[in-house]
Amino acid sequence: MVVIDATLTVSDGAALRSRVDALDKPLLGVVITHTHPDHYGGLAELVRGLHVPVFATAGVSDVIRRDDPVKEQILRPMFGDQWVHARMFPNQVVADGEVVALDGIRLRVTDLGPGESPHDSVWTLVDDPSVVFSADVAYDRRHCYLADGFFVEWLANIDRVRREVAVGATLHPGHGEPCGVEVLDWQERYISTLVDAVRGADWGDPAGARSAVIDRMREFLPRSELQFLMELSIDPLAERLGGR
Repeated sequence: MVVIDATLTVSDGAALRSRVDALDKPLLGVVITHTHPDHYGGLAELVRGLHVPVFATAGVSDVIRRDDPVKEQILRPMFGDQWVHARMFPNQVVADGEVVALDGIRLRVTDLGPGESPHDSVWTLVDDPSVVFSADVAYDRRHCYLADGFFVEWLANIDRVRREVAVGATLHPGHGEPCGVEVLDWQERYISTLVDAVRGADWGDPAGARSAVIDRMREFLPRSELQFLMELSIDPLAERLGGR
């Protein structure tokens, strides 16, 4: 068994470990796809008491370590002791295109660089390339996080994944259910819509501008899952685009 990403909090990581234990198969490794804490924060609980390799690209591993002190300052007030005190980080670095082989499981990494987070990657099952662990390159039609500001790079990554994945592939996203590659087109429209909404808002009235952006995105996607991530993205995007 290999786990792709490790959740956010102490209880999340412990719950994931319970699922691992219930399957009664050896945990051979963990893959961390990108740098956001909801994908590595629960790692210590997931592998507690085990000696397990944790794989990531150099960029992902380096950025997690670089930014973790900042995440501590942000997330400790939000989550208290649910934010793991002694975080764990990737301990095995892999290069773009490298294959990780663990018993009968072989995974190939594609290093994407900045995108949804400051450093992203996707992982493909070598023996069945239609199975792609796509992380947050495309959410499954949920509101999205653009506060890191790499929306140009994110759009380029979407285009790259669209070109490189197998025809008829199933994407296993970090947020949502397995879906087809058509979700890449949806994600592209979502990013463009949010950027255009922020760019077109009247930032002479910041509160009105934020409300206008939220209304536009709720019109684009009426469902509310992860709407707070979109709302957290508005001010950073406005600053990046020169609106504030």
